[in-house]
Amino acid sequence: MQEIDRLIRRHQNSSRLTAALFYSICVAVGLNMFWEPAGVFASGITGAAQLLATVVRKWFYFKVATPFGPIASTDIFSTGTLLFLLNVPLFVLAWKKIGHRFTMFTFLAVVFSTVMIRLLGGLKPLTTDPIVCGIFGALINGMGTGFALRNNLSTGGLDIIGIVLRRKTGTTVGTVNIAFNILIIFLAGFVNDWPHALYSAMAIFINGKVIDSLFTRQQRMQVMIVTEHPKAVVNEIQNTLRRGITIVHDAEGAFRHEEKTILFTIISRAEMYELETAMRKADPYAFVSITESVKIMGHFYEPKAD
Repeated sequence: MQEIDRLIRRHQNSSRLTAALFYSICVAVGLNMFWEPAGVFASGITGAAQLLATVVRKWFYFKVATPFGPIASTDIFSTGTLLFLLNVPLFVLAWKKIGHRFTMFTFLAVVFSTVMIRLLGGLKPLTTDPIVCGIFGALINGMGTGFALRNNLSTGGLDIIGIVLRRKTGTTVGTVNIAFNILIIFLAGFVNDWPHALYSAMAIFINGKVIDSLFTRQQRMQVMIVTEHPKAVVNEIQNTLRRGITIVHDAEGAFRHEEKTILFTIISRAEMYELETAMRKADPYAFVSITESVKIMGHFYEPKAD
């Protein structure tokens, strides 16, 4: 049993490392090829790092003499470096509120991102059109962030805050990102201009929606099951999904007037495949209806990120 747990943990670690590397490449490509050349700002801490780097470049540019030659302020306070520095206090929050392994892999993701932004800084932009760059930068960055979250890995910044708030309020990570980024949009208008602030708002919105489409663990689904074999279905679902189930007895089918039992439960969208597998095994002829839940009040089990 310990050997199986060790293999599972090793697989999880390798998946997280792969997700961290994939995210770092996505954010580096999104920034260097699309967002920064067009003056479009990213969401969250990445956008804040862009804003600070832009402020330094426009109003606080200077050079420092060193034994290795002069170093410009834009090299010292680059987007990649500021991205790491702004994430430091959030590492502490993640360590206390989420999990230690989670924080260590988040730290690696941010370090990989800082390095990749520097390494891929020479990428030439395909275009400087702010609309095109905003859309494609958001798609690439959102894909990397969503893939990282699916592998129980935060990319730092508002992802950490979003996960903490989601556990307390049930708000999705993408929605939290959009809410926190209103400030980024207004500051982008002052630093660049208001048309670019609107392009940044568009990019932030698309980025949040791409994250939500990939990070399906946060999306709740209500399941109604009409079955003639309630015990088998209940046992299979509870053994597979660890979800509570409400049982309604003495239901009647209108066509043949047969006795039925109605079962209600709530799952995440990521668990739909496991539910389908459980139903095929327990009662393949059951009627199953799955709808999106607008709001969940009460306890909903969610495994800890660690």
